[in-house]
Amino acid sequence: MSLLGIADLDRVGLETLVESATAMKTDPSRNAGILAGRSIGLFFAKQSLRTWVSCDVAAIQLGAHPLAIRDDTAGMGTRESAADVGRVLARYLDLLAMRVHDHSDLVEIDKWTEIPVVNLLSNLEHPCQAVADLQTIAEHRPLPGARITYLGDGNNVCHSLMLAGATLGADIVVGCPPGYEPDDELMTMARSREGTVTIVHDPEEATRGAEVVYTDVWASMGQESETELRRRHFAPFQVNEKLFALADPEAIFMHCLPAHRGEEVSNVMMDHPRSVVFDQAENRLHAFKAILVDQLDMRDNAGRC
Repeated sequence: MSLLGIADLDRVGLETLVESATAMKTDPSRNAGILAGRSIGLFFAKQSLRTWVSCDVAAIQLGAHPLAIRDDTAGMGTRESAADVGRVLARYLDLLAMRVHDHSDLVEIDKWTEIPVVNLLSNLEHPCQAVADLQTIAEHRPLPGARITYLGDGNNVCHSLMLAGATLGADIVVGCPPGYEPDDELMTMARSREGTVTIVHDPEEATRGAEVVYTDVWASMGQESETELRRRHFAPFQVNEKLFALADPEAIFMHCLPAHRGEEVSNVMMDHPRSVVFDQAENRLHAFKAILVDQLDMRDNAGRC
């Protein structure tokens, strides 16, 4: 059992993770120490703040031993193949969580190992972020039927949010400039689930009536050379007070961070009374705890959260 993307979860599985994360946030002592004696590998080929710290703390609070592995030390793809790195680490670890450049590395490692592999971010998806996102939204309104608007690039965060929201019956609107739409295959998959997915190229149309307004940086890691071009294309999609005023009066604002204040989001919106950005960041901790318990199949001992 691995979690390479939201597509690995059905509705019940995703609901279970969100409920478990919520329960562990409500009662921090829940499942404390349940993973005593387990070793969790945290492999990072890309920079990280929230992912690294939240995963490290989550493992410790559950009693496991987290081991951070830097790509410049492991040399995956340079010193040895992804498959061999995975096969070696599987001899030492109970679970391997990885933040990688290329999603195919996760697929290859999962193919050759018998321990769970968890995607901490790849160029295709960011499933742990999506679980925390749904947990955050559920703290404010029921997920089925919620209108969630994502404004920005159809990137990995967008992919996982789109799939996760649609799985639990939300109506997803992606507002982006032409040419920056989400992956066609993942859109088709999301549209086969319980919610709806709509692509809109007008930011005002996308935002009008939204109960959740979500954005991300316009240029992700590895796209720095496109920064100026993307700024021009995405400028109308900045989440500011004027655009946010078109949303539902009780709408919340979300951002997975890091944020470029003054670009994809105004400084005022980051600190807006209805901004839940830092609640969302905190929930990365609780979401990863739920994922660890689920992936290591400890639910029977822990009691279903």
